[in-house]
Amino acid sequence: MKKRVLLVQALSMEEPSAEKVYPLGIVILATSLKNEGHEVGLLDMNMEKDSFGALKERLLTFEPEVVGISLRNIDPLANKNSSLIPPFQVMVKMAAALRPKAWLIVGGTGFSLFPQRLMEDMPEIHYGIVGEAEESLPTLLSTLESPSIFLKGLCFREGGRVMVNSPSRNLDFSCYRVPSRELLDPGPYLENNSYVPSMGVETKRGCPFTCGYCVYPALQGENFRCRPPEKVVEEMEMLYKEFGIDRFHFTDPVVNAPRGHLEDICRELLRRRLPLKWSGFMREDYLDEKNVSLFERAGCECFSFSPDGLCQNSLEVLGKNLNQDQVLKAAELAAGSNVLSVYHFMVNVPGETEETCRQGIQLMEKIFELHSRKQNLGTMVLNNIRILPGTSMEAAARANGVIHKQTDLLYPVYYNPRPFETLRYRLEAFHLHQNIFMWNGVSV
Repeated sequence: MKKRVLLVQALSMEEPSAEKVYPLGIVILATSLKNEGHEVGLLDMNMEKDSFGALKERLLTFEPEVVGISLRNIDPLANKNSSLIPPFQVMVKMAAALRPKAWLIVGGTGFSLFPQRLMEDMPEIHYGIVGEAEESLPTLLSTLESPSIFLKGLCFREGGRVMVNSPSRNLDFSCYRVPSRELLDPGPYLENNSYVPSMGVETKRGCPFTCGYCVYPALQGENFRCRPPEKVVEEMEMLYKEFGIDRFHFTDPVVNAPRGHLEDICRELLRRRLPLKWSGFMREDYLDEKNVSLFERAGCECFSFSPDGLCQNSLEVLGKNLNQDQVLKAAELAAGSNVLSVYHFMVNVPGETEETCRQGIQLMEKIFELHSRKQNLGTMVLNNIRILPGTSMEAAARANGVIHKQTDLLYPVYYNPRPFETLRYRLEAFHLHQNIFMWNGVSV
């Protein structure tokens, strides 16, 4: 039996002025449900001036039989201590109050990190889905009264307990179904952002790397599942011709791995002579002079790097499987291009000492020096580590007494012990000085 389904993107930011990201996840799901014959409505809370007023209006006018809420972020990160869980709880309660007979299903990356806890805290939620939901959600909708307890990723209640099945992480990307953007107009998103492209495109899922703070392998699997390069470019060309979208962000955990995949995408972009710009997170040791040139010619507008460790000790503690020379070599290659570069680093990692702090400043100085000739360093983002469950950083935090058994990781908890709890501010002052002087042509 076909259902009337309202899919809602939960609030993913705390400030209305923040740059918006097109909610690719719920549009992918809407496409799957539409193809199954369901009637689907979409609402992105982040795009509404009165987000809860908009939710109320859609619940009352659309009259959904199923409400699906995607919780992408549990907090805004960036060292902030505010949480996105309270507004999410209000969303759940509003849906239950205004549509008491509707089924309430929750998913998304944020939910997938704390499925049991969130369902225990919010008895209004009937089901959850962890991991990929393109196949699980349509199956669940056809069996709502009595779903299979073996359904991949299903979270359900049994005997007063919340049961969580292993997530689906095996969608065949050779058969990837392009999300129908006409289900949610991209136009309003294109008017907001000046820094990060609002439109995401997936070229793959999965990540085999073992960074100590990261949950991507747990959520998407440890193997790359790549889309055919020509299909990726075909999607970009369609979005350009039909919606006028000419800037994209590749949503992959790492866009230039495995070797050759991004290169083939770029060759296809050049073959079709598409005037498009794109960005994505790069693995430093996968760059060389040849592919940096190819990426630039094919429209790369920003090399986003996340080496994370400011010295060799930090790189090893964070499980980056990189060395400092590889980080600096990538910086040298990027600095020689006409493409902007952005670097992300973690501060006050386990094992921080005065010596590692000194080495960190030296690394930053070298990166600035490399970029000084072309002035193509966008910024360095300096963050403390958000401790997430199931990561090796959680284990290190417990072992070092930074968190204890009762610490609630659902809310913002950072690895930032004494005596270097103010290190980030010192490094930010150094970075700001260097960056502003560079962009204004003032000698340091």
